[in-house]
Amino acid sequence: MSAAFDAAALARRLDAALRDRVPIPPPSETGELADVAGAYAAQRAWAELREAAGDRIVGRKIGLTSPAMQRQMGVDEPDYGDLWASCDLGSGAGGEVAVALDRFVQPRAEGEVAFRLGADLGGPEVTEADARAAVDAAAPALEIVDSRIADWRIALVDTVADNASFGAFACGAWSAELARADLPALPMRVLRAGEPVVSETGAAVLGSPLRAVAWLARKLDSLGVGLRAGDIVLSGSFGGALAVAAGDRFTVAVGDEPPLTVRFDPGPGAAA
Repeated sequence: MSAAFDAAALARRLDAALRDRVPIPPPSETGELADVAGAYAAQRAWAELREAAGDRIVGRKIGLTSPAMQRQMGVDEPDYGDLWASCDLGSGAGGEVAVALDRFVQPRAEGEVAFRLGADLGGPEVTEADARAAVDAAAPALEIVDSRIADWRIALVDTVADNASFGAFACGAWSAELARADLPALPMRVLRAGEPVVSETGAAVLGSPLRAVAWLARKLDSLGVGLRAGDIVLSGSFGGALAVAAGDRFTVAVGDEPPLTVRFDPGPGAAA
């Protein structure tokens, strides 16, 4: 990374790409960004920009939790991004969440498990057992991943700077029982229009979704940050990212919990 790298300038460009829905060339290819430290600096600068505009962080998302994605990116650990309050689509408990497709740049859908912390979680040696003890509830979740980088042509530093390709999220009904379940063995599915498109178990998420939460706590601690009671953590996709089109309905089913359904409407900005 050049000594002249300006994290705040990159953050402003990413924010404009989100606002205008026009992606930017990969900073890794333009020579603007070359290392992960700079990428996380840009991510933090973007969070500060959004907070100054009235947004707030309500938790974190974890990405690159599958061995296949880590091999593709040439890394040996996940990455993370912020969950913004403005991108919380609400609860799908007992119904369906609707979202306008045209609020995104190039969205995809991922089925996940969300956790809600009942206690602070941090430290350099946080274990999966510590994470389980800190969590008070879990829920099926759908993350809409989105890239402000042209054509999803991303290296690790591009996605990290781009807030780990976060777009929006919805959570189903919160369940203390789900948080205590045998998550690695639990069946997890994503259905499109009622047809299964992903079928996995929780072991697909770094061996266990709670193991991913423990990794996040240790990673944040190394950066002088911690997870706080009330935070939501999206623990990572248990299947691939799925293409999204107007009219799609995705249902996330985790064990015997009430499923979550998200419907993608064209949105008011769509062409007639």
